[in-house]
Amino acid sequence: MKISIIIPTYNEEEFLPDLLKSIKRQDFKDLEVIIADANSTDKTVEIAKSYMCKVVPGGLPAVGRNNGAKVAKGEILLFLDADSVLTNNYITSTIEEFELHNLGIAITQIVPLEKGFINEISHEIANYLTKQISHIKPHGAGCYGMITYKSLHEKVNGFDESLDFGEDTDYIERIAKISRFKVLENPRLLISTRRLEEEGLKEITLKYAKSTAKQLVGQKVTLEELGYSFGHGSSKKNRILYSLCGEGLGHAIRSGVVIEYLINEGYDLIVFASDRAYDYLSSKFDNIYYIGGFNTVYENNSVRNRKTFVYNMKDVPSDLKNNMTKMFNLAHKFKPDVIVSDFEFYSNLLSHILRIPLISIDNMHVLTEAKYSTPNKYAKDRLFSESVVHAFIQNAKKTLIYSYFFPPLKNTENTRYVYPILRDKIYQLKPTDGDYILVYQTSTSNNELIELLKKNPQQNFIVYGFHVDKKEDNVLFRSFSEDLLYKDFKDVKCVITNGGFSFITEALQLGKPILSIPVKKQFEQILNAIYLDKLGYGEHHSKINQAILDNFIEKIPVYKKNISEKYVKPKNNNETLNILKETIEEVINN
Repeated sequence: MKISIIIPTYNEEEFLPDLLKSIKRQDFKDLEVIIADANSTDKTVEIAKSYMCKVVPGGLPAVGRNNGAKVAKGEILLFLDADSVLTNNYITSTIEEFELHNLGIAITQIVPLEKGFINEISHEIANYLTKQISHIKPHGAGCYGMITYKSLHEKVNGFDESLDFGEDTDYIERIAKISRFKVLENPRLLISTRRLEEEGLKEITLKYAKSTAKQLVGQKVTLEELGYSFGHGSSKKNRILYSLCGEGLGHAIRSGVVIEYLINEGYDLIVFASDRAYDYLSSKFDNIYYIGGFNTVYENNSVRNRKTFVYNMKDVPSDLKNNMTKMFNLAHKFKPDVIVSDFEFYSNLLSHILRIPLISIDNMHVLTEAKYSTPNKYAKDRLFSESVVHAFIQNAKKTLIYSYFFPPLKNTENTRYVYPILRDKIYQLKPTDGDYILVYQTSTSNNELIELLKKNPQQNFIVYGFHVDKKEDNVLFRSFSEDLLYKDFKDVKCVITNGGFSFITEALQLGKPILSIPVKKQFEQILNAIYLDKLGYGEHHSKINQAILDNFIEKIPVYKKNISEKYVKPKNNNETLNILKETIEEVINN
């Protein structure tokens, strides 16, 4: 009796040799190995041929398995994943139990390749649940060692190639209608824990619970629903590892626009983010991975450099190990063609370690890449901030700088300005001139400002940033909500804010004058605010008082006129996004 072992592959050079070695060690010898490869870009095919495997075109798992079955000469088909390893006498044990119970299709139980309590207990639980579910309905999550007769395979017309997830369970169910199914007791298949390591026990448990629940009631599940991307037979052009700073929401909001664009353009992405950025993006996209990030300590609307240093240093050793391990393992599997970083530190390290070209796109690099002058009182803050920027990103192949002001660049060959990325809803708003002032704070400790607002009862204020919903006299506090913010934003007569880049550019797009009180010692915000003054779009101060507030309100018409006449308002993000795409293609092709 001949057995045909069919293995779908896509860039499996790391795992395939161990599987092929374990097949070679089997005491059952009447077999052939068929590799259904989905255009791997690594040494997968070369490795397969060195082990005398038959290689055929592959695709998503269903396509690859069907293509392998078409050329199979064996009476029995054994479908395996490339990141598995056969235990001793696995094939003999499988065949004996398969024939003993007069089965038509079966799957084997699993044990982890990588030892450890969590790995071992989670796999035993998976085995138990698989057996219990099989008593209710034939089911096979993950296609672990699936065995059947070629005649039955042909009778049901193979795997359903229209399914990108759950094709194994669908296949089992159809064959089980005309034959017997069982989860085998004796043979065990060693499988990689890479999925568990990448996503975590909680996340992967929830995903499989969701898929199993739907499949048990006859519903189909897609890769998109579960956030999986196998990549087999992908038509996507190139792979991008995208990483961004997690502090505040500015980086996250614009990155959301960029990520959506790149996906729609056919790129395959994995994304790393920390803190609020992770929360924001993971609610909108798949393949978002959490990493620890750096955070700034604020007190009384000022950066506390020493406390910031101490706060971050206590986490750096563990973050460095955990972040780099996670990013390295995922990048090693994903094999990105390029890294795009919105001011994220660890992706820069990864770029150097794996020699993957890096594109930097952020607003921070105006500090280091442009020629500009600032008052001497900011010299210390400027030096510190420039040092941080230099430390975060080094030797990027290309640097794109979001900006609304454009001092001369030091290097125009590899660096250029691009217009800021704004939320699509900002472009859709039709602004009007209301009678209230919008206050947007990123520091919850600026209580002096709130007291000042209350002393102006003739003026109404709406305040975001204190994470509460309440009204105190003429001040209405709102917790953050995109929909409410849009509604309020479009009708204000002006805004009071820190020096955050994203909010400033959104305000300018809507034609709203800005009174900026940048966070002390936060030089990037200070520079943004200085240019508001220089360009006549508003004014900035280190602190606010009644005289400053009165003067600003009086000059609102002048600032509105300047914005209307001088500020370039793009109709959409197309120009910037197209420049990014061109830059990505240039870096990859070179």
